[in-house]
Amino acid sequence: MIDEQGDTVPLPVVHQNGDSGGDPPRPPFAPILKKVAVGLAICLVAGAGYAGLRQVANAPADPHAPTAHQPTTSATPDEAEAGVRRAALGDAVLQKMTAAVDNDDRGEFMKAIDPKGADFRASARTIFANLTTLPLGTFQLRYVSDDTAALTPERQSQLGGTQSWLAQVEVSWQLAGYDLKPARETLPVTFVTRDGTTYAASFSERFVAGQRRPVWALGPIEVAKGDHSLVISLDSEANAKTYVSVADKAVESVSKVWGRGWRQKVVVYLPAKQAQMEGVLGAQPNTYTQIAAVTMAELDTPAVGAPVRIVANPKLFEELGKQGRRIVLTHETTHVASNATASPVPLWLAEGFADYVAFTAVPVQDESAAKELFKAVRAGKMPATLPTPEAFAASATELPQAYESAWLACRLIAEREGQDKLVKFYRAVHTSKSATGLADAFRSVLGMTEAEFVVQWQKYLKRLAGA
Repeated sequence: MIDEQGDTVPLPVVHQNGDSGGDPPRPPFAPILKKVAVGLAICLVAGAGYAGLRQVANAPADPHAPTAHQPTTSATPDEAEAGVRRAALGDAVLQKMTAAVDNDDRGEFMKAIDPKGADFRASARTIFANLTTLPLGTFQLRYVSDDTAALTPERQSQLGGTQSWLAQVEVSWQLAGYDLKPARETLPVTFVTRDGTTYAASFSERFVAGQRRPVWALGPIEVAKGDHSLVISLDSEANAKTYVSVADKAVESVSKVWGRGWRQKVVVYLPAKQAQMEGVLGAQPNTYTQIAAVTMAELDTPAVGAPVRIVANPKLFEELGKQGRRIVLTHETTHVASNATASPVPLWLAEGFADYVAFTAVPVQDESAAKELFKAVRAGKMPATLPTPEAFAASATELPQAYESAWLACRLIAEREGQDKLVKFYRAVHTSKSATGLADAFRSVLGMTEAEFVVQWQKYLKRLAGA
């Protein structure tokens, strides 16, 4: 997962006997029994949960990566006038492309693409096909700014024409029936003017660290629709259809606990390659090699109502097996239903509740799901408090215990007070506008202080661990 500093969490190694190791390489999954795959999913739920709930949409940049040029400030009236002309020319190209998508007219779309850019023309055909495959409610391209110094002299010479430049373009799109608000990202678009006509010449020039790419710009997509889900696959149609039923079951499982007062719709991205997952998330290479799935808000600033996506790691997600994928997707879907990408709930409650819902849908043995925590309790290392935000950091030495502790804290509330009371408690914290929202919810919903709850929780852990 990614914590708020952008670190990564290593995945526990799964041995043939089901134990979790530390540093040895992870063995092949093919011969491992299904029950081990479920055990792996239990380990992965922690990593798949919080990544993206806060800042994944704006992952911190690599300080050594090339940075984007800042738009130049026009120093003279002539430069200002030239900038206005470029904006008008670029915007005209963008509007032509937008209209072509709206009218499902590939011929008009391709007229806006550089006729001498063979590679980009092939990519543009794929992009157009992808956009017309998606259930688009809205699609817009908006010229934001440009930078005349962004293209190197070599690149300008390669493009030819009378002028060429790089602009930042805001792209927004809304999936009809799934999104309350449009997804929104910024694309670097290269323009070139030839023989008095301006064209788009690239959608991928000078991406910088942390800049996300739309899924429809990464390669051919296949789309499968379920009763409650939309699965967008960069792999194959068969792959997309396979995951629809799993996603639909996840929605039903979440609704049984959370209630049906949410859209009951999820959008799942299935990249075919690790690099595609990193592109969607705007992540550094190899950041997610050990993460099964990520929940992210596809908006520059996550907010209530923002379009939320579940992004799977292609290799690990496939290796989980059917039950494991259901555990992870149910956990992620809980975050979607509870608006966790824009929630003030503490991490222990967000992750513990998502685990509670997932393990209610796919029951697991306590000894497997809380192995590291029970081991610590039996060794006399009882947690003194509920997990702090720091306990979920990638560098935390007791990260598994943090997730296991959070899950059992939520399960204790459900067992003692009833599942409805657990949901009420979560909602009270989620909707609170007060800095004391958690303490207020402990008193008003559970009738106790956090300190009193911790004492009960510690006794619960001791009993479960047999300590």
